[in-house]
Amino acid sequence: MTAARSRRQVETGEIVIIGIRTLPEVKPGDDLAGLISAALRRENRELRSGDLLVVAQKVVSKAEGRIERLRAVKPSELARSWARTLGEDPRFVEIVLRESRRVIRMTERALIVETRHGFICANAGVDRSNVRDAGTVMCLPVDPDRSAQGLSDRLRKLAKARVAVIISDTFGRPWRLGLTNVAIGAAGLSVLEDLRGTRDASGRKLQGTILAVADELAAAAGLAMKKAAQIPAVIIRGAAIALARDRASQLIRPASEDMFR
Repeated sequence: MTAARSRRQVETGEIVIIGIRTLPEVKPGDDLAGLISAALRRENRELRSGDLLVVAQKVVSKAEGRIERLRAVKPSELARSWARTLGEDPRFVEIVLRESRRVIRMTERALIVETRHGFICANAGVDRSNVRDAGTVMCLPVDPDRSAQGLSDRLRKLAKARVAVIISDTFGRPWRLGLTNVAIGAAGLSVLEDLRGTRDASGRKLQGTILAVADELAAAAGLAMKKAAQIPAVIIRGAAIALARDRASQLIRPASEDMFR
């Protein structure tokens, strides 16, 4: 695709989502940016300045060694008690508690918690899907924004291009059924678009419209990140993202404005 073609995409609102299909199994300590660059070469693709790379949290967590082995976990009495209520492995519950600031609610299926990052989600993001060893679980990156910045910096050197990065994970939402991808880490783009004070197409002044741009982009990438398809990284081209040094943590609603706490 030529640079002129890329510019026309922005002008016409055309957005292209490109799944990276040949990324190998990621292991602790791997150079994830290097693996992504090698996969792009195999697929005869490239990253360009202005592109956005969306990477699934699981491969970031794997590269950063955020894997817990259940046999090494000694559950507390609280974890054992709650595990009986949940019908869950007490060692899994213990890991969830370790990854949490506080528990918001316990349902028959999950613990709804505030993670150490400030996310409100089920089981602190601790996950067993797409983990090969049945005796292990995956935790969220310690600092997803820092992880995104590291990937962006490294890819800038490898690809010779300015690339924004989002690290995405799948969350549920109050009032809505189903799961969707959201941004838990970001680098190189504006994560919010504040339209308050501007006017809509009818000339009405917007009073409370703030768009969660990073979440919208993460959700779009999720269309190509099917769990069974093993596509953990996606290029979004033509989205005309605003350059910024924002962090995904800016998307977290302050507790004083949160009606669900």
